[in-house]
Amino acid sequence: MGNLSSLLVIPNFIFLFFFKSSFGVESITQTQSLNDGKTLVSSEGSFELGFFSPGSSKNRYLGIWYKSIPVKTVVWVANRISPINDSSGSLMINNTGSLLLLSQNKMVVWSTNSSRQAQNPLLQLLDSGNLVLRDEKNANPEDYLWQSFDYPTDTLLAGMKLGWDLRRGLNRRLTAWKNRDDPSPGDFTFELELYSYPESYIWKGSVKYYRTGPWNGIGTSGAPSFKPNQLYEYKFVSNEDEVYYTYNLKNKAMKTMAVLNQSNYAPFQRCVWLESEKTWETYSASPKDHCDSYNLCGANGNCLMTESPVCQCLKGFKPKSQKNWELMDWAQGCERNTPLSCQDKYKDGFVKYVGLKVPDTTHSWVNISMNLKECRVKCLNNCSCMAYTNTDIRGRGSGCVIWFGDLLDIRQFPTGGQTLYIRMQASELELGDGRKKRMAAIVVASVAVVSGMLLVSYYICSRKRLKEKSLLIGQNREVQEEDMELPVLDLSTISRATDGFSVANKLGEGGFGPVYRGVLADGQEVAVKRLSRISGQGPNEFRNEVKLIAKLQHRNLVKLLGCCIEGEEKMLVYEYMPNKSLDSFLFDQTRGRVLDWSKRFQIICGIARGLLYLHQDSRLRIIHRDLKASNVLLDSELKPKISDFGMAKTFGGDQTEGNTNRVVGTYGYMAPEYAFDGLFSTKSDVFSFGILLLEIVSGKKSRGLYNQDHSLNLIGYAWKLWNEVRPLDLLDACLGDSVSMSELLRCVHVSLLCVQQRPEDRPGMSSVVLMLGSEIELPQPKEPGFLMEKYSRETFSSTSYKYESSSTNEISNSILEAR
Repeated sequence: MGNLSSLLVIPNFIFLFFFKSSFGVESITQTQSLNDGKTLVSSEGSFELGFFSPGSSKNRYLGIWYKSIPVKTVVWVANRISPINDSSGSLMINNTGSLLLLSQNKMVVWSTNSSRQAQNPLLQLLDSGNLVLRDEKNANPEDYLWQSFDYPTDTLLAGMKLGWDLRRGLNRRLTAWKNRDDPSPGDFTFELELYSYPESYIWKGSVKYYRTGPWNGIGTSGAPSFKPNQLYEYKFVSNEDEVYYTYNLKNKAMKTMAVLNQSNYAPFQRCVWLESEKTWETYSASPKDHCDSYNLCGANGNCLMTESPVCQCLKGFKPKSQKNWELMDWAQGCERNTPLSCQDKYKDGFVKYVGLKVPDTTHSWVNISMNLKECRVKCLNNCSCMAYTNTDIRGRGSGCVIWFGDLLDIRQFPTGGQTLYIRMQASELELGDGRKKRMAAIVVASVAVVSGMLLVSYYICSRKRLKEKSLLIGQNREVQEEDMELPVLDLSTISRATDGFSVANKLGEGGFGPVYRGVLADGQEVAVKRLSRISGQGPNEFRNEVKLIAKLQHRNLVKLLGCCIEGEEKMLVYEYMPNKSLDSFLFDQTRGRVLDWSKRFQIICGIARGLLYLHQDSRLRIIHRDLKASNVLLDSELKPKISDFGMAKTFGGDQTEGNTNRVVGTYGYMAPEYAFDGLFSTKSDVFSFGILLLEIVSGKKSRGLYNQDHSLNLIGYAWKLWNEVRPLDLLDACLGDSVSMSELLRCVHVSLLCVQQRPEDRPGMSSVVLMLGSEIELPQPKEPGFLMEKYSRETFSSTSYKYESSSTNEISNSILEAR
């Protein structure tokens, strides 16, 4: 190759094959590229970017590795799921400022798809190991258009963040390589969960494998050895914009990394490079012993490595199955010797445990301004509260965290750990010497006799009231036990916020029931979705929506703030969207003018990113199943947020599709295979997105007749115009001259690709986002499904599947089959 320079031109791209020296290059501009055989090197020569083949594989990948280490140690891979099968790969910057990785036939195999434009985009590899794309004209050199640190693979370098950017809905997590020859994602993932008290987990598939414990101001509760030392400085950040963990080196010359691998023994290892030995030395590993196995001892069990067997029930608890416990099968865990009655909560007390890994925080509540005394009172006042402690153990301690329901994944440390106060009935508490115990027994017995006599008469006159209260407490506890990472509001609070559910505060009504605007005591505006008693959305759908949305964090998904279930009342409390739903603009001749083309394109791209998150970037693959204009809400800046997850389905692992004999949704948005055969997948959501895209472009409803012989619906009309090379005729007349013709044509083209008859012909949402944000060549669409309105209705009415039609305003009823 030598000093050969050649110019290769393909549509919209110009890139130059060049070689500055045999050492590599320090940056790449828009007129340059990096091809297989050459590398990009950080300024001080610490890291190197280039193409490589792992192990015995012949596939080629773009990756970053330590340059100065003789043992090739790859720390980041771009195209880990899309290898190039020859040595013809090239990396370039396109004219919109995105990185593209191309194969020999110039197909895009990986892209950054940056949403920000740049006048002079520049690609650099920093000495931290961070590959950054920035605008050379920008005065702030750290204002990156894109950076690899936001998209880690299996390695956490110093300065990287493990956790969430809430502004962008970005989850920075580690995923192990499948094996040494294949960097595609393996079984193990390491990520931060956004509970009220956030903590990190290693997952094996969809099963929790190891838990670090929450941050307590010094380190993580479950790893007391990870505290300030001479090598690392740990840091945890939690605010309204970001929640993440990171670490920095005290000695910048040291080479170190934390790696997640496909090992059942210790998948997460911190390694340090020993120059004298020319090898990586494992500094620490997790899990480190048997007690680190997630929830080894079951509910209310305590794991002690110094005991045999290692599992013991907490004080005041006994094995649920003594037989299984003796066989060292601890999965069923422990139950209380004496159940909590909560009739007189102030007679309860707490057993103090020192040196614990605090329980799993899935069902917890946090207030960082409370002290420990206030925390104790808070716990006593809630019958569901089982334990409490400080959130920050520095100094005298501060903050309050309380747990609800069973206490999971507790272990005892010989040194370190954290203090935990576990709730216990008075009869189970230690009272000191024998005399105190006997006196306490006499007092308790006397009180019991007197109380019993009083309770007989009290029970007769208040049986009905107690029954209703018990039911209410039980139902609230059920929701709390399942979803206590979400605030549970009482009915009186919501009633005050909505002025008694006044008609003046009513925002609208659909098949599920009415939605009201409300203002909470702290001044926050909310939207309250009140489930109608005759709604098709029952308790299962309600809990489904609570579970799903509470765990979703993305700027293009509506945020669920709380829920309420009291008696027959079931309500969801969302962030308030002042501009209501997208359909209120699209199909109104006056309001439609507010949405000029730039706003519509912004809405299209936002919906696409939100749907991509559901399909690919959230921990479980989520199929929405009812994507439509009325389920896209607009905030004060007209930015879109997908809402209404009552009919959503979750897939785990490698599952990509499912089927049902109870078809639900909204006619006009359903994919053919779902409407006729009950088959749903991410591609059925893609079909709905394609319909929505046509509606946004045209300002017309999917359900309608748009040709002279009154047979073609919106899909058929768009397909007819496409074949007649008149796609611009589809444009909403109120848009005027504000339209970017290239963006419009691309949107029409993408919409027709999304609504193709066969699911396998439709693109995935990752491809849709890429197609919308770049100028790559698009394939020709094949014939869509549901071309004719008359045919669609007749065919649909003949299906044997149960279908719940939408109301006139296209708000669908919800029926959810068992998962």
